[in-house]
Amino acid sequence: MRKIRPYIVCSDGKGNLYEDRTLYAAGRSGFDFIPLYLHQMIEVPEGSDMFELPGRAAVGFNAQGYPGISTEGIAAASFIAPAYTQLHLAAYHTFAGAPVLPLYAYSPLAWYKGRFYTSAVRVDADDRQDCRHFDQKAIIREGRKLLKKYPANRLVSHLVENCAFTYLCPAARNFVMHRWEAPIPASPVCNADCIGCISFQPADKSPVSCTQHRISFIPTPQEMAEFAIHHLQTAPRPVVSFGQGCEGEPLMVAGHIAEAVKLIRKKTSAGIINLNTNASLPAQVEILCDAGIDSVRISTNSVREKDYMAYYRPKKYCFDDVLESARIIKKKNKWLSLNYFVLPGFTDSNDEVSHLLKFIEKYKPDMIQWRNFNIDAEWYFAQVSVSSLPPACGMMNLLKMIRKRFPRLCFGYFNPHSQTMHKYRTK
Repeated sequence: MRKIRPYIVCSDGKGNLYEDRTLYAAGRSGFDFIPLYLHQMIEVPEGSDMFELPGRAAVGFNAQGYPGISTEGIAAASFIAPAYTQLHLAAYHTFAGAPVLPLYAYSPLAWYKGRFYTSAVRVDADDRQDCRHFDQKAIIREGRKLLKKYPANRLVSHLVENCAFTYLCPAARNFVMHRWEAPIPASPVCNADCIGCISFQPADKSPVSCTQHRISFIPTPQEMAEFAIHHLQTAPRPVVSFGQGCEGEPLMVAGHIAEAVKLIRKKTSAGIINLNTNASLPAQVEILCDAGIDSVRISTNSVREKDYMAYYRPKKYCFDDVLESARIIKKKNKWLSLNYFVLPGFTDSNDEVSHLLKFIEKYKPDMIQWRNFNIDAEWYFAQVSVSSLPPACGMMNLLKMIRKRFPRLCFGYFNPHSQTMHKYRTK
């Protein structure tokens, strides 16, 4: 097979992108630059964004196969659409004094015959967040109807005006359009101090800003249940989820959520009630399982205690609590998902892979959601004191190995609906 080499892409600092024909495409795995070829890449998916990376120059490979730094402009990267997992990081050289990058995931950006390419794979066939579904004029129209339908519900107002109208949150916009997965943010507080938290960054201590602000109140169980009941009864493939990017840790208000779940299940048995959580409080996880939660998604940057603790910086809980929560979820026969933050070179490093295999064997998750890690990789490594990494097997190789070794393990990006659960549980 002929190995076609796309060109790297640079920015001119004025919103224009162009190829540098002196260097061929590169990606990054941890600290290492990797040459990329067209057969390893896909066209940048519709709905993706393209970013300029200030204080950085693009890195590519010359015709002789050696890495080099572009002198043509500023480095650029793709922020790929939901449902796709990056296989490599964007390749660039960071100059002294460069600002820390905002909290997004930065994937390679290359150019070949009139099209942009990146290094990624689609891991979820569900199209619930494909951009073709989001007509903002229709969303605003339907959102205004919801505000009239629930005039006293503070949570509906938050989801419509802040999440759907201002932040353009795909989950909130789907709620407004009465379909698929609807979010139920519940907690303004958290018991972790995650380095890359997207909803809270101390203004005087962090070099990055949060991408969206947290909910500022605790909704009542009635406020949460009121619209969730209708959504589960009427939406196609319905899911409602506690634990969103615009809140803290939902386990901090587990009592309110448990009461909301009971109210919902008194009215309807339809759909899936899901919890997105850091799984820090096993007793609260058990209460919510008993209340009627159907699935739980545990988020983590690593299945190794040292790296987990360095990133999450937990308050009054430890990694063993997270593992105990996973055990309880399976004991209660609930669907267990691992929301696994993907950082190529780190996630697929030999030591991390070894621990992941052991985790899967012991806790038997039903699903891994291979979600891109929204963080500046260089800043992350500095914050968690990682200066070198063991060899990596490659993200595509990792995905193939896990799928072959655990054929009943569901791969995805989104929280599953009942049909997906049934399919995998009857395999």
